Amino acid sequence: MRFTRTCLAVTTLTALAALLTPATATGAPARAAAPGDTVTLAVREALASLPVQDEDRAGYVRTKFRHWVDADKDGCTTRQEVLKAEALEAPVQGPQCALSGGSWYSPYDDAYFTDARQLDIDHLVPLAEAWDSGASAWSAKEREDYANDLADERALIAVSAKSNRSKADQDPSTWLPPFAGYRCQYVTDWIADKIRWGLTIDPAEQTALTESLTRCPAEQISVTRAR
Repeated sequence: MRFTRTCLAVTTLTALAALLTPATATGAPARAAAPGDTVTLAVREALASLPVQDEDRAGYVRTKFRHWVDADKDGCTTRQEVLKAEALEAPVQGPQCALSGGSWYSPYDDAYFTDARQLDIDHLVPLAEAWDSGASAWSAKEREDYANDLADERALIAVSAKSNRSKADQDPSTWLPPFAGYRCQYVTDWIADKIRWGLTIDPAEQTALTESLTRCPAEQISVTRAR
């Protein structure tokens, strides 16, 4: 299942060093991490590395994030790709990628489903939250890439429509998954997604994430920068 993560056992790096690529063999100075670079660091250091600033939702409309596209032109939209990838029992794929049968697990509320129509595909960091946290300055193509991010399995997740609509556009300061057993995974993945896309956090979000991590095991995350 795509939502089951495996931590990498690597040497702990400082937050600053982890967001830089290593110095070259010739002794050239390290450079800031660029798109395509992979950084690995302890989750608490990852949180400490995120810039903190107030959010601004001015100008946001959901249509500025074009989503559920068929990026690889295989006939399946992003939504359908996630449903296929996360199925416990694979659905049957019909014409135009119509899916029937199959089964899924929604980790937000610890529930199982056999009808894809009861599932939403959640943007782990909601589109409005991304806008507030830096995406307002992105190009239309960058926002489309964010909204359809299949390259990192943490970005999009199939969950019950009920839990997703309860979450809406809230960050961890006001919403965490109803199933307490998934909350550590959720906040860890939230931090990873913000690092991947170079997003900021606001003060209340920082406090909530910090408090959540005090109840979670020390983990390391590996993130490939998207921008």
